[in-house]
Amino acid sequence: MAMPKVTFVGAGSAVFARQLITDILAVDGLDQGVFALVDVDAGRLDLAKRIAARLVDLSGKKWTVEPATERLDVLEGSDYVINSIEVAGLQNVRHDYEIPKRYGVDQCIGDTIGPGGIFKALRTGPEWLEIVADTQRVAPDAVVMNYTNPMSILTLAALRTSNLQIVGLCHSVQGTSRQLAQYLGVPYAEMAWSCGGLNHNAWFTKLERDGKDLYPLLRERARVPEIYEQDPIRFEVMLHLGAFVTESSGHLSEYVPYFRKRPDLIARYTRSGYLGESGFYANHWPEWRRANDELIASMLRGQTPLPRERGHEYASFIIEAIELGRRASIHGNVRNQGWIDNLPDGCVEVECDVDRNGIHPRHFGALPPQLAALNRAHMTVHDLVVEALIKRDPSKAKYALMLDPLTAAVCSPEEIDRLFDEMWAAEKESLGAFP
Repeated sequence: MAMPKVTFVGAGSAVFARQLITDILAVDGLDQGVFALVDVDAGRLDLAKRIAARLVDLSGKKWTVEPATERLDVLEGSDYVINSIEVAGLQNVRHDYEIPKRYGVDQCIGDTIGPGGIFKALRTGPEWLEIVADTQRVAPDAVVMNYTNPMSILTLAALRTSNLQIVGLCHSVQGTSRQLAQYLGVPYAEMAWSCGGLNHNAWFTKLERDGKDLYPLLRERARVPEIYEQDPIRFEVMLHLGAFVTESSGHLSEYVPYFRKRPDLIARYTRSGYLGESGFYANHWPEWRRANDELIASMLRGQTPLPRERGHEYASFIIEAIELGRRASIHGNVRNQGWIDNLPDGCVEVECDVDRNGIHPRHFGALPPQLAALNRAHMTVHDLVVEALIKRDPSKAKYALMLDPLTAAVCSPEEIDRLFDEMWAAEKESLGAFP
């Protein structure tokens, strides 16, 4: 009988951990095991422990819950390690947004690319690599699933410093494929598609129904104002570059040099919220975090029902496939070992098969050259930040910012130099792993 040990590092992000635990408990046949919960914040860890215990009670299954503020107290013997850590985010989220904004670099989310994403990687990467090293030492057979952003950078850093089975997981492919079915007015189950590229920059290179190409219809739909307004930047990219991409319009606008480099372009193409609002993440994340904590507390008080439905996150499907032999298909972030022909060594997002023997990426083939070119630009940034993390060399991260597509579209090299140094000085307390 399957009795896996699933260790959540960063379990204090309790809404996220709650969903993954809900998903695992919903799997028929995964009737007992261990949920080990790790968080350095004892208060948030207690919330996660209590909600996990409540979910186990409601399920009637025989899972146990083991909380710890020190990961080495529970990491040994883990079959699965799920990473969702957040390092020094609250105290730096304003710096990540406001300092670049003074230089004209206007970010909507700013946690995976650009100045905000690079500095989040510099804060998070050293701790993440220590987690990876500890896992390599005490749980070398564990399957490691990374959910923390910046996804491509952190996953690549781990892949280059260990021989663990590591996959980066996101929900943008699942979410976007369902959005496309909605935009097209096509039942999701009847839509056939292929998607590959980078996390947040993966491309739907095939969209079909009954063997018929759906892109001509999608281009027509994109010209309907009420549909276009739901995703303006992604539709613009599709109309001009040929394929629909996996990340929201607002976040995508930070990955390319076209939409955020002048006030008139920002006014024309961006909208509120996830459609491109300036500072959307920085202005709202602290209140989202408080609201999430209150939601968990409300669930524990019995004032808010506990959702019990299995979601679309991939973690439970990976565990089900490995433990119970029920094959699954996911889109995972893995090292490019020829999976995408015209992208270099780095972290790519491709379809993967999962079975009892683990995660097996599928060969995707070649991306259209214009899309591969956009991806390669980001892979160079990723590579330099990973070098900065592994060698503890801030100059590599500064070079990465010099090559970031949006920052380079707005700033001169001298301005980028000053921008980096100003961010470093403001966040120095959180960058102690660097000399």
